[in-house]
Parts: sequence; structure tokens; C-alpha cells
Amino acid sequence: MPRISPRRLSLALSCCLGLPTTLAAAEVSVDPWLLCQQQELFAFYRHGLPTEADRQSAPADASARVFNVSDSQVYELIGDAEIQRADQLLQAPRLLFSKADQTFSSPDGLSYQDRGFLLQATQADGDLAKDRSTLHGVDYLLLNRRGNGRAELAELSGKQAALQQVSYTTCDRGSNGWRFQAERIDLDNEAGVGVARNARLHIGNVPVFYLPYVSFPTDDRRRSGFLYPIIGTGSNTGLDIRQPYYLNLAPNYDATLTPRSLGRRGFMIGGEFRYLGEGFNGNLEAEWLPDDDIRQRDRGSFRYHHLGQLDAHWQVRADLYRVSDDRYFEDLGDSLTSISTTLIESSTGVFGRGKGWTASALLRDFQLVDPLIDNAATPFRQIPQMRFDALRPTAWSSLQWGLRSELVGFDHSVLAAGQRLDLYPFLQAPIERSWGFIRPELGYRYTRYSLDRELISNDGSPSRGTPIASLDTGLLFERPARLFNRDLLQTLEPRLYYLRVPYRDQTDLPLFDTQELSFSYAQLFRSNRFTGADRQMDANQLAAALSTRFFNADTGEERASATIGQIHYFDPQRVQLDPLAAPSVLEGSPYIADIQFNLTNRLSGGFSTQWDGNVKQTQLSSVRGQYRFGEAGVANLAYRFRRTAGDPVEQIDATALIPVSESWRLVGRWNYSLTDRTSLEAFGGVQWESCCMAVRLLGRHYVRNREGEKSNALYLEIELKGLGRFGRDSDELLQRAILGYAR
Repeated sequence: MPRISPRRLSLALSCCLGLPTTLAAAEVSVDPWLLCQQQELFAFYRHGLPTEADRQSAPADASARVFNVSDSQVYELIGDAEIQRADQLLQAPRLLFSKADQTFSSPDGLSYQDRGFLLQATQADGDLAKDRSTLHGVDYLLLNRRGNGRAELAELSGKQAALQQVSYTTCDRGSNGWRFQAERIDLDNEAGVGVARNARLHIGNVPVFYLPYVSFPTDDRRRSGFLYPIIGTGSNTGLDIRQPYYLNLAPNYDATLTPRSLGRRGFMIGGEFRYLGEGFNGNLEAEWLPDDDIRQRDRGSFRYHHLGQLDAHWQVRADLYRVSDDRYFEDLGDSLTSISTTLIESSTGVFGRGKGWTASALLRDFQLVDPLIDNAATPFRQIPQMRFDALRPTAWSSLQWGLRSELVGFDHSVLAAGQRLDLYPFLQAPIERSWGFIRPELGYRYTRYSLDRELISNDGSPSRGTPIASLDTGLLFERPARLFNRDLLQTLEPRLYYLRVPYRDQTDLPLFDTQELSFSYAQLFRSNRFTGADRQMDANQLAAALSTRFFNADTGEERASATIGQIHYFDPQRVQLDPLAAPSVLEGSPYIADIQFNLTNRLSGGFSTQWDGNVKQTQLSSVRGQYRFGEAGVANLAYRFRRTAGDPVEQIDATALIPVSESWRLVGRWNYSLTDRTSLEAFGGVQWESCCMAVRLLGRHYVRNREGEKSNALYLEIELKGLGRFGRDSDELLQRAILGYAR
């Protein structure tokens, strides 16, 4: 059965003497040890030792410059004395070995190497028969993971070890970054458990953390225990402290309990349960805040995800999501993404896929989480929604037949509803060549309803049927070009798309799930400007677009592109969402233009716009640029404009990750609304990083709800590489906000 690997909080002291352990490493996108020196091995290290040999059955081979066998029972090996057994290698200036009782001693020091670590001791004694040894003045170095330290005394017995006055760090040897020191550590490699007593964490020479007793894993086996604490603060929550506890329940399922203290709101309990099996997996997450001190009510959330493979063609999926109230994300979330969430969806169903077909049957429900929107605006539940799509070849060359179909039952807590059947059979005869393509399509769309009495005017089963014909054509021209003193390959790609859909009166049809799409480049080549099946646009129109691209002649990498397109309407568009709305008599759609460029590996950007010639106004535009500098530095600047029914939306967004030195980086963002003359989100911070440590401090000011109220938050994170992170994780925030950010 597959296993699930958790992130564990463990004392890496267990790495001493090479007993394997699992270190809780931070999830980073780059090598965390880039600032470290190349790990210097002890001088006695020898390449080429076996890594898979069985120690118990392997013979022990001894060598030295001088063998003193004056005593038949005690051998004395003098000068470069060595004993090797499998992957184990002992080296010493002088070794005494008793043939009778299989004991040895090294009074002048000992060096030891195996597949996992190196150590050297000032003195060593051992019993090979009983697999016991005692070592004094131990320095050790891990080979399979970064780590080193000292122990005054190490007593080894089989798979158990006891170490006294021991230290551990992942810093460079001789560095004074961080280290753990413990009075005593007991290791049981058979059980995979270690126990440290009187452990202290030192930053530099200053002790900052004390644990009188702690248990930790010594191998990759999962065990219950505390994960990293998460500490933060915000004006909306107060001091926010989370302390997860991991529960290893079975090889294929586990759980995490997360008590959370919110200074201004109270005590919250959260948890996650995960499971994994042959052909299925899933997780359940829940949070509960009894009697919120501010809202004076119980609050919580629930989310369940499941994915199961039924056979080669079918799988079952479930994604159930619910929150207690419509201000849950506003109060307990801390991102613009959660704040802007107005709707959450729950669904469950089966999905199938085969050669030339796809199918699904599911139930969908929605929850409105915007307090400013009336509940009547909640989308209709779909119980069920069934789809079947197919595309198959025929006996005639490139001719293909296809079907797109949907059957949906709509339900609503406030509004009347009904059922809808939508069928679209069609024929295609695509021709794809190196010079371009020709894609004719002819189909017929039929939609029929069965409505609740409240929606019935004359006919309880209204329907609509309309033919749809389209012809999509494109050409591809290319030529060598030279730009900015570079050899390039330029393409010219004209494209025409003609669409003919006769008008059908649809004023008697309800609106269940249909909205008009925002105009975009992709809409130039769609057969319907509406989502859902409640409206099918009428059309007699021709879309024309022209694109050009520039590619590196040697690598094929795209360096620049430009596109412009528009739809010309030969007839007025009579079908509207509002049955009382007048037909649109526009001669053409807005012009859409887009320019993208990658002038160098460091400088890139783009420009997009929609200009409506009918009203001589720009409807939408954006300008964006990015510059990369140094190894990880990046600066982004963007301007966005959108014309709306009210005041236009106009924003500036500037972000940066600035390396000041090898160890210091500055991060920042300013997202400013020119329309409202206010900051939507602003943060700034500093990151310091060394070989084995990192500290990140971030201050943030952001809009926390749709009423425009703002909050402040402080993120402080301390990372001890190879051990764990403490504090509030800022990585997700920075990756979302700063394009090109990499920790």
C-alpha cells in the first residue's frame, strides 16, 4: 500500500553517528545550500567502499605496516592499521585486537567510515562479538545529508546508541550559525526512535530554546509528533498561533490536528485527514471556531476531496466545500484571492473518457460568500448535470461526425426551476497542412425545457432549434529576418472565421446558467458569445485576425509576437440576455491587439488593448514589463484599465525582489487603484540568508473586504535549514504577488 509522507518537526541531533533520520526540510524552489561551502570531508575519507554489502555475513580484513603477534591471543597492528568489513572501515595509528574475546582498542585515536557518515575519536574500545563499542571525543560528518557535530562520549550497542554532551548543525564546519546541544541522546535504530534530554538550541553563542525531553524519528518511518508552529499577527485576528500535531494512523492514512489561537477572536481547532489506496486518494479538512469573540457566533469550514479510478475509462470525483457564513474568508483569510471569492462550488460525480468520447454525470451546488450580494443571485443547483461528447471519423476521408450533449436538472431555494436538454450534432471536414488549415463545420443545436409551473407562460416545454455553420481558415507564411542584429525566423499568420447562425426567438426561454462572456481574442473564433445553453447567438459575421511571430533561428525560442483582430457584423445581433433589450446594430466588435516580447533573457513585456471604434473609446488595456537581474532579482511593473458601467477600473501594480548582497534580499509590492486613489495591497520586507539559516520579515497592508476596510499583518519566519521553519510562512504570499519570485 502506498505511504503518505508528512512534513515533520524533528531534532536533527539523531543524525549523530550515521543513524539515518528524516530531517524536516523546508519546501524550496531552489537549492537551499547554495550559500554553503563545499562540504570538506575528513582527510581519511576513502572512495569506493561498498554501499549495499551485508555487514553480518561479510568477513573482516585487517592490514597494517607491522603485525605484532608476540602474544598469540592479542594482535597489535601498528602503522596505518585498518579493519574493513563490508562498508565499514576503521583506521588508526595502532589497534589492539584480542582473538579470544573479539575485543579491540585504539588508545591513540580512531577514524571510522561507512556508507552514511564519517567520524574520528580520540580513543575507542569495542567488542566485535557483542557489537559494542565506546568512543571518546567524537567528531562526525554526515555523507548522505548535510550535517556535522561533536559528542564527548558515544556508547554503541547493536542498533542502539547513547551519546553524551552532543551537538548538531547543518552549518559549515567552524561556522557559528546555529546548533543543537543536548546533555544526552538515546537512539534506537530498531524502533526508529530517538530521545534527547536537556536539549538547547543556540543561535550563535546565545541559547534561545530549551527542551528538557523530546522524542524524534531516526529514519523515514512516519511517527506522530508536533509539526512546525506557525506564528503571525494581523489587525483582524490579533496574535495568530497555530501548533499542528501529526498523527500517524496507518501506512496509508494519517491526520493532522491544528489548534489555533486567534488573539481577537478566540480558540479555533482545525484538522486534516488524508488517505491513499490503490486507485483512490482523498483528504478531509475542517475548522471550527466556537463563539467568535467579534461576530458572537460559531464559525467553521468543511472541505472534502476524493479521486477514485473505477476502471480504465471511468473515475469518481468529489469536491465538497462549505463555510459557516458569508464573511468567513473576509475575517479569517488573509489574501486578496480569498477576499475576492464570491462563490464556492461543491460537486460530486463520475467521469469517463475513451477513444473519441467523454462523459460525465455529477451533482453541483453553490454557496454565496459575498455579504453584498442577495441570496437570489446564487447560481442554480444542478442535480444532476449529465454530459456526453463524441468525435468520430467516417468512411469519407477527413469527414468527422460529432455530438455535444447535456441534460441538466436545475433547482433553487428561492427561484423556480426546471430541466434542460441540449443537443448539438455536427459534421467536420478539417484539412491540416504545413501551409495552413481549413476547418468547415455544420451542425444543428436543439434545446428543450421542462419547467416548473411558476415559469410557464404558454408552453411548459419551450424549445429552440437552429443550424450553425462555420468556416475557419488560416495560412502560415515564414521567412528569415534580422532584428536587433540577430538572425530570426518570422511568420505571418492571417486567419478568417465566418459564422452563420439564423435568428431564433428565445424570449420564452429561462436563464438558468447563462451569462455573456467578456470579449476577448478567443471569442473571435467562438460560435456563441454566451456561456450555458439558454441563449444561442444569431450571427452573420466574419472574424479576421493577423499574427506575426519572431523565433530564434537556432533554438526556435519565440522572441516576439503581435496580433490584431476584429469581428465584422453583416446583420444586427438580435439575441440578447434581456428579452426587452434592442438588437445590437454595431458594424464591428472592438479591435483586439496584443504584443508580447522577450528582447533578452532578462527583459520581457507586453501590451494588450481593446479599442471600440463604434464609440471611439478604449475598453480595456494593459501594459506589463519584467526585468530580471542578478541570479534571482526580478522587477515587474503593470498597468491595467477596464471601462465599466460605473467608474473605470484603473490600477498600477509594481513588485520587486532585489538582491542587495549574497545574503540580503528586499521584497515589495504596491498595488494601487488610480480610480479610488487608494492602495489595494502594499507590503515590504527583508530576507537574510546564510548557509544554514534564513530570516524573513514582511509587513503588509491590504484591503480585507469588499467594503474597502483594511488590515495590517506581520510575517516573521525563521528557518534553520535541515531542521525546519518557525513562524508564519510568507512563501505562498510572495509567489502569488511577485511574478518570477523564487525563494
